[in-house]
Amino acid sequence: MAVTRRNFLGTLGAGAAAAGVLNLPFSEPFARALVPGEAGAAASGGPIILNSNENAYGPAPKVVEAMRGALGLANRYPDSSEEHFVERAAAEHKVKPEQVLAGCGSGEILRMAALAYAAQGQRLVTAAPTFEALGFTSKTYGGTVETVPLRADYAHDLDAMLARVRAAGGPPAGLVYICNPNNPTASLTPRQDIEAFLAKLPAGVHVLIDEAYHHFATGAPEYVSFLDQPVDDARVIVARTFSKVYGLAGLRLGYAVAQEPAIEQLKRHKLWNGANGVVSGCGVAALDDRAGMEALAARIGRDRAEFVRQAEKRQLATVPSHANFVMLDTRRPVRNVIRHFQSHNILVGRPFPQMETHARISLGKPAEMEAFWKVWDQMPAATSQ
Repeated sequence: MAVTRRNFLGTLGAGAAAAGVLNLPFSEPFARALVPGEAGAAASGGPIILNSNENAYGPAPKVVEAMRGALGLANRYPDSSEEHFVERAAAEHKVKPEQVLAGCGSGEILRMAALAYAAQGQRLVTAAPTFEALGFTSKTYGGTVETVPLRADYAHDLDAMLARVRAAGGPPAGLVYICNPNNPTASLTPRQDIEAFLAKLPAGVHVLIDEAYHHFATGAPEYVSFLDQPVDDARVIVARTFSKVYGLAGLRLGYAVAQEPAIEQLKRHKLWNGANGVVSGCGVAALDDRAGMEALAARIGRDRAEFVRQAEKRQLATVPSHANFVMLDTRRPVRNVIRHFQSHNILVGRPFPQMETHARISLGKPAEMEAFWKVWDQMPAATSQ
């Protein structure tokens, strides 16, 4: 058989498996780039990075091995490698390849959805606080964004969101955004509530369900992925990313799963040749390596439990977390907390509207979290004012 790029990438995952090996719109990495020494991170004197919900452990060994192999194709355009990834993702979710669309991280999926359904002359309905990238893009391209506060239990207030969708006046609602688990709160909106919401939603309004943190929520009784148990609704678009549990935030890979008409609409706004040929092979290897993914999710779950235990030891409340970060009630202005940690070379999440005493803490390795709590315990009384 002739060796092609696609054939090579098709065997890459199997070969790797056999080897066994403060106020920016929405993106903290921009702020990180301003901090000297960040590239070396804590190991060489750079800051401890607890502010961007990354996987501190990096990708699983089999994915690292696939990454090395895929580098040999860095000089080639990614057409066939993206095609192979799409086929593998479709098989993962038992859908047709025509129902899957790859993106440069799930950020590109959100951008495509904003341009397709929430740009000029259209309206986006979203929560507050939630991940703001989609709303930011919608506003940039002339869309109208309406935000609805989360409920007291930090779930999406779907009744209030439905009322905003139905509200008369202004541009029509074209898109509803549900981040579940939600960022920055790490909270869940029950699957049955979302299904009831969809049943009442006016025809023609699409819903983007962002499942970036899906792998940290499995097992919670109120959570069921819309890919594990799909609904027969042409308006539902589900986004996933390889930036979280898979540890590939720097290489950028995400995808959408939806019925074909929605995928075709999104494709109109996709970057031409925007796929990353190296990470496409890594994505295939990551999906093939379920054991590696589950091991990473379990390790981060243990880190999360330890963080909550340490918070409770200090009589600090947390929002129940179903992600790789925790929203901590600091009982003081969060900007003071951020400055205190920055002065000790630790970066934590930025302030979020409606949660001015809460700090979003991404989970680091055990030694990094020990350093976090040591600095917390040194917090001066003046930060409470």
